[in-house]
Amino acid sequence: MSEPTTHPARPLADLSADELAGFLAAQQAAYADLSGRGLKLDLTRGKPAPAQLDLSDELLHLPRGSVDRDGVDTRNYGGLEGIRELREMFAELLWIEPDQIVAGGNSSLVMMREVLTDLWLKGGVDSERPWSQEEKVTFVCPVPGYDRHFTLLDWFGIETVTVPMNDDGPDTEAVAQLVASDPSIKGMWIVPTYANPTGSVCSLEVAERLASMPTAAPDFKIFWDNAYAFHHLTEDEAKSADILSLASAAGHPHRPIMFASTSKITYAGAGVGFLAGSVETVRWYITHLGKGAIGPDKINQLRHAQFFGSAQGVRDHMLRHRELIAPKFAEVDRILEERLGGLGVATWTKPKGGYFVSLDVLDGTASRVVALAKDAGVALTPAGASFPQGRDPHDRNIRLAPTFPEPADVAAAMEAVATCVLLAAAEKLADQA
Repeated sequence: MSEPTTHPARPLADLSADELAGFLAAQQAAYADLSGRGLKLDLTRGKPAPAQLDLSDELLHLPRGSVDRDGVDTRNYGGLEGIRELREMFAELLWIEPDQIVAGGNSSLVMMREVLTDLWLKGGVDSERPWSQEEKVTFVCPVPGYDRHFTLLDWFGIETVTVPMNDDGPDTEAVAQLVASDPSIKGMWIVPTYANPTGSVCSLEVAERLASMPTAAPDFKIFWDNAYAFHHLTEDEAKSADILSLASAAGHPHRPIMFASTSKITYAGAGVGFLAGSVETVRWYITHLGKGAIGPDKINQLRHAQFFGSAQGVRDHMLRHRELIAPKFAEVDRILEERLGGLGVATWTKPKGGYFVSLDVLDGTASRVVALAKDAGVALTPAGASFPQGRDPHDRNIRLAPTFPEPADVAAAMEAVATCVLLAAAEKLADQA
């Protein structure tokens, strides 16, 4: 695939009017060529590629037998907390105690909805009343962030207030100011390790501040979504902060509720979700869960326990994932650097883990870039998806998800994205000239 070699080697904003007009014409021609290629590429969702799913196909031949290590017949009812051997395995991985974790069904997102529902209808361990009886409920949302978190809040009618997501986690000073005086702020979301979409990693200092800061709401919750805790892209493997111990030491043991899953480790549609918290929080969750469930899919849990064998087995398995997807992320960075570097029209993250790259383009052009890409046959996540209600106040952020396509398709898609970014930027600057 040939691309125009009209890189001016200096910021577009420094070009003269004639130079900018020439650059715009070149990008229009490049886009016309792009649109005629009949592309059909997709960078919208962070899904495992088929080759990643193939790594877990031994699951199709498991479990061997139906009785777990404790002698429990996994074919029968019961065991709302999940089988012990799998809970112990993931307790080790998440730096917690086995009695602080529940192994559930295939979706941690469902567990998040269940927790919000229980808080809404019944209140938490430390609540004065059900959240539905409050005049207003608000959540702090670091941005850019995870769109499905925001969708859950919208569904409940929970209001949102945003704070910046920095390289070391949420802006704790901004969070502290918000939660200290407003009792309607009942919680916050955070993806602490390789955040969606920035790849940020919450530092120990940030985690300590979040765990200990005074809050006007006595039952303030941190929804600690450890979705990508094991999804490393380099040998420099980040370790998630032990938020449960930090909160307990600070006198707020019930503040954090942790979630994790194997959805991007084994089978996305047939994994195991996990919830963790204080012993009292786990008991609270199981009590409410028991009103509508008699037990999880323990056969699936047993097959996962046998497939991994140990916590080290999980780590070894994730190395194989890294071998498959790290080259795709490297290709994203290579093309963005070659096509956009030094032009002053875009910045992007270089994550050491997770599933996304966060691309910031010129203010006011993200929606245009996405529309141009769509018309050229490249599907991107809607501009603003990483903000509550899909409203990026600067219209600058685009989330890129390179894991699912084949490597050649990642390259083709990113070349197309770069062309769209350049055209949108040239149009914007020409309008301002």
